[in-house]
Amino acid sequence: MSAPRTAAVIGGGTMGAGIAHVLLAAGTRVTVAENGAARVAAAQDAVAASLRKASERGKLTTGVDELLARLSVVDGIASLPPAAELVVEAVPEDVALKRQVLGDAAVSCPDAVLASNTSSLSIGGLAAGLPGERVIGMHFFNPVPVQVLVELVVHDGLAEGTAATVRGYAEALGKTVIEVRDSPGFATSRLGVAVGLEAIRMLAEGVATAEDIDTGMRLGYGWPMGPLRLTDLVGLDVRLSIAEHLERELGPRFTPPDLLRNMVARGDLGRKTGRGFFDWS
Repeated sequence: MSAPRTAAVIGGGTMGAGIAHVLLAAGTRVTVAENGAARVAAAQDAVAASLRKASERGKLTTGVDELLARLSVVDGIASLPPAAELVVEAVPEDVALKRQVLGDAAVSCPDAVLASNTSSLSIGGLAAGLPGERVIGMHFFNPVPVQVLVELVVHDGLAEGTAATVRGYAEALGKTVIEVRDSPGFATSRLGVAVGLEAIRMLAEGVATAEDIDTGMRLGYGWPMGPLRLTDLVGLDVRLSIAEHLERELGPRFTPPDLLRNMVARGDLGRKTGRGFFDWS
């Protein structure tokens, strides 16, 4: 069980920076691809900030400068290292965008496993028309350096042995792996969204306050965070997008409540905007 020697991450936002962080900490040489000088600089800063925070908390066994010496941030997928063993895309949840970046990565990194960090989109659908035998779902959780779970999503066209290889990579990063067959929402998003939507309906119906709904799930069921606060953390717009996808795929039990739609429409998206079901200001 060992981490890849060389890996690439496409997208240097919150998830991409976190994935780069855990790869670097496991001894991997990492290249992050972004678009444009400003995004390249922001990605470099995000990874560095994540590593420094972990170092301050005593969570790193290697110095930050030594880890950053193994990091490259490049402008464009064409500049990724051809020898990369693993490529993880961490771009927004848009099918066309993900297919485009995976296709470009397949050319730039001809021998790499192509992993998508999607939380709900069909892996088989993303793989169609690509070297699908190399495409797998590798769903990390936010914040990546702290959350121990990786959801591995397999599809019928995956090459034999690829899932075992990626499981080994994830375990070398200190993660616990669950394996899920390709299906809408996989295991975690499907269950998490179902509970989150019901909590929003309960709030809209006046069953209880947001604080009391969340406290009930924390103390009654052992959740580390209630479903409404978790929705604020994920982003109400992200939760809405996933719910709409699951509604199309699985039917009306995933129809988003009007309260969720209305909050997104007025820009109350959770922690990132300062207000959602809770006040984050």
